[in-house]
Amino acid sequence: MFQECIASEDFKYITLETGSFAVNTTIFLLKNKVYIVDPGSNAEDIFACLSKLNATSYDVLLTHGHFDHIGALSRLAEKNEDMKVYVSQEDLNVIDHPFNAYPPDYPPVKRPTQIGDFSSLDGIEVIKTPGHTPGGVCYYIKDHSIIFSGDTLFRRSVGRTDLPGGDMGLLMSSLKKLMLLPDTLKVIPGHGAPTTIAEERAMNPFVV
Repeated sequence: MFQECIASEDFKYITLETGSFAVNTTIFLLKNKVYIVDPGSNAEDIFACLSKLNATSYDVLLTHGHFDHIGALSRLAEKNEDMKVYVSQEDLNVIDHPFNAYPPDYPPVKRPTQIGDFSSLDGIEVIKTPGHTPGGVCYYIKDHSIIFSGDTLFRRSVGRTDLPGGDMGLLMSSLKKLMLLPDTLKVIPGHGAPTTIAEERAMNPFVV
């Protein structure tokens, strides 16, 4: 999937699949700041998208810390020494866990040192959605009716909970929280096609 959207002068985004696990990595411009959601792999493709947005400075938003969502972190940090990584404390601990790698495509990633404060994000609401991982979050941009749901919510499915730290009970509670959001809200999941809250409320077998 490759998707480009220019919603307004202060918000535009590009989504592309990265890595062998086909993670949806989104680069977006909001209020003259550039963010990268879940840079799974393929750093050079991400840099090409950054060039389309004329961006040299950027920060990273992680929905969670699994290896397939963080593979390009090191390369991105090399190009931008001031890069902050926004991630929950619980999933910061996931990043450098000994089992959080899948070599050779996804070698271990060092824990980032410049961690952003969620409360400093302007125009981005961070919704805590544990279950797939202990500290999973979604990034909700209310003014532009879009949410990046990571591996909490997929189109007509949800993220797995059989990996270390997964909890189906917590995931179901997180889904209920997301289903309170507006019907027309566009959902960019961590993998697969985009969807809407209305579609998932009607068609997702995990939503009760």
